[in-house]
Amino acid sequence: MRRGEWVPPDVDISVPSMSRTYDYLLGGAHNFAADRAVGERIEAAMPGLRAAARVNRAFLARVVRHLVARGVRQFLDIGSGIPTVGNVHEVAQARAPGCRVLYVDRDPVAVAHSELILVGNDRVDVVPADLRDPAGILADRRVRRLLDLDEPVALLMLLVLHWVPDEDDPAGLVARYRDALAPGSWFAMTHVTADGQGEELSEATDVIRRSRSRDQVTLRSRAEIAGLFAGFDLVEPGLVGCAGWRPGGPADMADESDMNVLVYAGVGRKA
Repeated sequence: MRRGEWVPPDVDISVPSMSRTYDYLLGGAHNFAADRAVGERIEAAMPGLRAAARVNRAFLARVVRHLVARGVRQFLDIGSGIPTVGNVHEVAQARAPGCRVLYVDRDPVAVAHSELILVGNDRVDVVPADLRDPAGILADRRVRRLLDLDEPVALLMLLVLHWVPDEDDPAGLVARYRDALAPGSWFAMTHVTADGQGEELSEATDVIRRSRSRDQVTLRSRAEIAGLFAGFDLVEPGLVGCAGWRPGGPADMADESDMNVLVYAGVGRKA
């Protein structure tokens, strides 16, 4: 396994990271043999997973365009992952150049690569942090420089909360971010579910459990995921399969119907 110049020296590239595995499933290049091996085993257990990753990425672009059209100019993307095509700042600033975006991720490779691509864009920054530290993130100087928390902010948590186990109180964590945001702020989330899924998903999660990754998935039902939107008013069409949230055409959907509902998606607004 070769170590690229963009890899921090303290990263053990023999240990898989779900952030880098997701990058691999999306066709990215910032991953290593350990990540690819886990990704291949997951996809072998659950064929079509690459399509589900693409569907989630398409939702990201739709929701950012939706929010920019409604006047949002500030985005806080927590669990942003490794940059790839169609990043939040690219989609938002293409519609409104004044948009400001703050990325947060705990994966050092994701942070290092983000820093590289953001050079020269003073309306975007990245913070190396874990979403379990709302106070630390919200007080970070980079957040304070870019975001005015007295004005509406779009909080994005896509494919990240299912990595937070119940004992870490994901609902409480979301509530702490919500309470720090101004009225009129938004919350967009996607979350893997076991609803309607078969043995393939169990086999895929077993692959992750057997890996040495510190990222371990917690599957939740629609009702449990809906509860994470407490304090936000869900906008139409509510909490739905990812591909069903205001699709713009066939490119927003997977050919495999079950991959369109593997992930729930929703967008809520704080009154």
